[in-house]
Amino acid sequence: MIKKLTIASLTIAGLFFFVLAKFVGSHMNATHPSALPVVSKAASEIHQDIFTSDLHADSLLWDRDLLNKSDWGHVDLPRMLSANIGLQVFSVVTKTPRFLNFERNDDTTDNITLLAIAQRWPIRTWHSRTERAVYQAKRLHRVSARSNGQFFIISSKDTLDRYLKARERGESITAGLLAIEGMHALDEDLANLSRLYSIGYRMMGMTHFFDNSFGSSAHGVDKGGLTRLGRRAVQQMEDHGIIIDLAHGSPQLIAEVLELAKKPVVVSHTGVKGTCDRTRNLDDEQLRLIARGGGIIGIAFFEEAVCDTTVSSIAAAIRYTADLIGIDHVALGSDFDGAVTTPFDIGGLVHLTHALLESGFTRSEISAIMGGNVVNLLRELLADT
Repeated sequence: MIKKLTIASLTIAGLFFFVLAKFVGSHMNATHPSALPVVSKAASEIHQDIFTSDLHADSLLWDRDLLNKSDWGHVDLPRMLSANIGLQVFSVVTKTPRFLNFERNDDTTDNITLLAIAQRWPIRTWHSRTERAVYQAKRLHRVSARSNGQFFIISSKDTLDRYLKARERGESITAGLLAIEGMHALDEDLANLSRLYSIGYRMMGMTHFFDNSFGSSAHGVDKGGLTRLGRRAVQQMEDHGIIIDLAHGSPQLIAEVLELAKKPVVVSHTGVKGTCDRTRNLDDEQLRLIARGGGIIGIAFFEEAVCDTTVSSIAAAIRYTADLIGIDHVALGSDFDGAVTTPFDIGGLVHLTHALLESGFTRSEISAIMGGNVVNLLRELLADT
């Protein structure tokens, strides 16, 4: 009987640690099965010639080696290289509520604890959101160290310039930048801001799917604005050279950050109410205020953001935003590997280049939207070294 119980226990443990996490990750990060339009020769040539950047992917949350091409998920190094991706922002998730939704979530539950245990993360990450952020950052640094020089982590103007010069020489390389999804990753201690900066984080969102001690989420309970701690955080992020991300912020929080901020901000992954009137999306006045401060809007790729499952719906949101606030304030914010289904993985971004060309954008406009605007913002906001 004991032997049978031992075998059963080991079987259950094996399923939990080695099967469950992959099953969940592969089913939550899928692509739509519908056929994509044929890419024109002109679009293909443009795509190979431009620098492509994406402002949001949650790939570090999942148990995949990003150095290897995977049969599930949206982003890995081989696919980035083959698709000529210049820069991917890797945003780190440290807590999500059970029964997550876009309307109202409290902070009393946490899915990531179980995921961390199932994926065999260090014990220190099980009860600390800051340790989860540190662990995921170290994973990306290990990818860089093992990439034979093909993957850079951008942390300053200097590293960005050296990386861009290497690409100009024709080297087969790509890059990432570390970001945080929600200031709750600081474990309510503003001193952790310096710690996370020191390990490479250069962009931080104020909130995610629930309210935290820094401010209110669009999907939280209070629908309020910044707390006193949140106001201090805005100032300290700008002092450090950390880019402020307003994705998932409540309308009041967005307005209050824009009043305080002295530098441009981003909304890393969002839709716009002008094409998709959903809770998480930005209205016209918010778009104008962000652009007025020099910020950029990353258009997301999933249905809740663009109200459809097609590439053309993403292009339509980009067109609406560009027409309203100008080409220079629009970027890509896919939300790849963010527990969403998208029309394509990162290897299929050429389909968006095709859709933008079909939508009437010029080559120079496509270059700006697909990545040039992100490079310009990083050159403005990152510290020199």
